[in-house]
Amino acid sequence: MSASSDLIGSIDQGTSSTRFVVFDSKDAKQVTYHQIEVKRFYPKESWCEEDPLEILQSVHVCIEKAVDNLKALGISPERIKGIGLTNQRETIVVWDKTTGKPLYNTIQWLDLRAVPLVQGFIDKTPTKNLDAFRPITGLPIYTSSIIRFRWLVDNVPEVKRAVEEGRCYLGTIDAWLLWNLTGGLDGGRHISDVTNASRMSVMNINTMEWDDSLCEFYGIDKKVLPEITSSAEIYGNMNEGPLKGIPLAGNVGDQQGALLGQLCFKPGQGKITYGTAACLCVNTGERCVKSTQGLITAPAYQLGPDKPVIFLLEGDIPVAGACVRWLRDNLGIIKTAEEVDMFASKVNSTHGCYFAPFFSGLYFPDWENDARGIICGLSSFTRKEHICRAALESVCFQAKQMIDAVAVDAGVQLTSIKVDGGMVASDTLMQLQADISGCDVLRPVMQETTALGAAICAGIALGVWDVESTKQEIRDTFRSAVSSEEREVRFSRWHEAVRRCRHWVPAGSVI
Repeated sequence: MSASSDLIGSIDQGTSSTRFVVFDSKDAKQVTYHQIEVKRFYPKESWCEEDPLEILQSVHVCIEKAVDNLKALGISPERIKGIGLTNQRETIVVWDKTTGKPLYNTIQWLDLRAVPLVQGFIDKTPTKNLDAFRPITGLPIYTSSIIRFRWLVDNVPEVKRAVEEGRCYLGTIDAWLLWNLTGGLDGGRHISDVTNASRMSVMNINTMEWDDSLCEFYGIDKKVLPEITSSAEIYGNMNEGPLKGIPLAGNVGDQQGALLGQLCFKPGQGKITYGTAACLCVNTGERCVKSTQGLITAPAYQLGPDKPVIFLLEGDIPVAGACVRWLRDNLGIIKTAEEVDMFASKVNSTHGCYFAPFFSGLYFPDWENDARGIICGLSSFTRKEHICRAALESVCFQAKQMIDAVAVDAGVQLTSIKVDGGMVASDTLMQLQADISGCDVLRPVMQETTALGAAICAGIALGVWDVESTKQEIRDTFRSAVSSEEREVRFSRWHEAVRRCRHWVPAGSVI
């Protein structure tokens, strides 16, 4: 680290934890960080919530501890010139703008309570099709942020009253944090950047504005929604804590943040993040590619209010790391997450076992809430080693589906893919991904790519980050070791497992 280089802080508020990471703007190296777990609540089957105040407090604590770390290293916190923010997308917060207090816990992105509402909205469309609004939003009609908010208005009297009385603010986690960090009741800004706003399902991706017709369709007053901004501009200054007065200057959804952190600035470059869920994002440049294959079209980033919006194609795997935790916590066949790699590496195949872990429905490409998981191909020979390997393969098969879809939609045949996230520590998973996708898998040295992406946004806004000079060091490259024929046979069997998952839940049920 240069003795005179500027530092950029990054708030990374994820599904299970909050981190504050400090980066050197000259070499993009991590200087220090602090991380805190955030408690999740499961009030009912298929419900998932977090406490917005705990999330906010976790941000303050992480900042304070990271600043203490800097001081212990002999580094002045005054070298931090700005702060970026990245966050779990689609998790919503509703709060009273007159008191600053949450009106309800967050409803997490993986929460299924609003599933029964989805079909009703589909039936309201002129075409009675889940893709009715794709040309406007880039999304199908599914359990999105706006439908979760609709559930709150319909089922929580306090939220309904706040909406009727004009006191309610709605936003994803970024909006909640930025409002509080820029002043809260004392002038806090109610804002969200294009990447987060696009996942509300009422933003027009052609204009980057809230769509009046969609707000009317969902029965939403636009006054509850945040102002839409770019991903890189000064939103305000920190209103308290050891970094009080430091500009908040970057904001980007977690998956888009990882795309930036992987330096995928050119069309055709892509990454897969393997976390609780997994996500493929591929840069399509200024071209807004409307998917015919079930992928999501969304803003990748906008690096300034006067800069063009760069788009991406995205595919989501809702159960990736969560599948490993399920093997540990629900089945008990492993004691730690790391044991999945150990057991999976002990066998050279799954011996015909396939695992389709659609615990909360099938997302890409069919977007079916009534699908559920299955383990099939079991025999008396099957052991936990085979199931562990099948669990890892399930993530890789879904990634291959998405890579193939990108080739059709954008005309881009990926030959390599960058990877990040907690699961990439598994050499077995990385090799399986290369074998099953046919792509080279590039594992970089820097794994804090999501936080780095937010730091890049802030650094660009403040004029202290030169993207052209930012380099990435690749630690490992995994190449396919199987024939295309074997790849396609295994892929066809995976499709058969998926077929058996579909339409499992009776109509109107959320089991």
